[in-house]
Amino acid sequence: MKHRQLPDEEGRLSALGRYQILDTASETAFDKITGLVRDILDVPICAVSLVDGERQWFKSIQGLDATETSRSVAFCAHTILKRTPMVDAELDPRFASNPLVTGNPRIRSYAGVPLQSPDGYNLGSLCVIDVQPRNFSEGQISILDKFAELIINELELRTLAHRDSLIDAVTRRSFIEAVEKAISRLEQDSWPCALILFDLDHFKKINGGYGHPAGDEVLIAIANCCRTTIRPADILGRLGGEEFGVLLNETSFKDAVLVAERLRNQFSRLAFDWAPHLKITASFGVSEIAPGQSLDHWIGVTDAALFKAKHGGRNRTIGSSKLVSCAVAA
Repeated sequence: MKHRQLPDEEGRLSALGRYQILDTASETAFDKITGLVRDILDVPICAVSLVDGERQWFKSIQGLDATETSRSVAFCAHTILKRTPMVDAELDPRFASNPLVTGNPRIRSYAGVPLQSPDGYNLGSLCVIDVQPRNFSEGQISILDKFAELIINELELRTLAHRDSLIDAVTRRSFIEAVEKAISRLEQDSWPCALILFDLDHFKKINGGYGHPAGDEVLIAIANCCRTTIRPADILGRLGGEEFGVLLNETSFKDAVLVAERLRNQFSRLAFDWAPHLKITASFGVSEIAPGQSLDHWIGVTDAALFKAKHGGRNRTIGSSKLVSCAVAA
């Protein structure tokens, strides 16, 4: 297995975010792998650890009752930089004072291999831990490598099931899951978060007049416009045939309206050789989540704003926080 780790942290976090795996429920496929590895290598603890910006989060862990730790104490944060197993953590100056060594679970031996994405980013590690000093052989490290490949394959398969293959956006189901996570984060850290819903105006006429391949080309162009405008941490979803959603993390209502307007203006400048006079327009609804709002309420408020934009003449943005709207028309 080749390890060509890419050094930029922003790109690594973006790659991790694309899998939409953080803070998801346990899954049998990953639990089976950690269970097998623990049995094969005869260790008390095995984990699939994903290294986020400030924490490591366990997609699966056997032998330890934990869901995450601070990145600052994570052994796996070192694994994504260097593949060297630690033989005795108490004697290693990097870890001798680590609270996971001096306190529970009192780690003495650790071995981990990176979970490397196909584009070369180390997302986290598959690791084994023992509370006794021990050496991990090359053969055992090779076993970890093979299971790490299975984990990446599982992540890739999971992504295929959660992404629209035509435009490479998340599916409606995955988008709703991302919105639910944003609501949960708001309860913890109070960062603003905004939602954009938009429909392409008269899209059925494009399919009917130019054919479905032409319609597909328009959808791909729209998705590309979105990707060049939003940030890596934001999420683009295809919610229906010509209906899209954009989840803007750490974004105020005012800034979200500006993003929607930027997208609307960019769509209108798209040009296609097969229809030189075709103008693509879209109608937008925008809202910012407020504390205490439910998923259904947030989406309902945004959808109501989109409804007003469509029935108010189309090709416009209507922003709404409590259905008190501000409209920006073409």
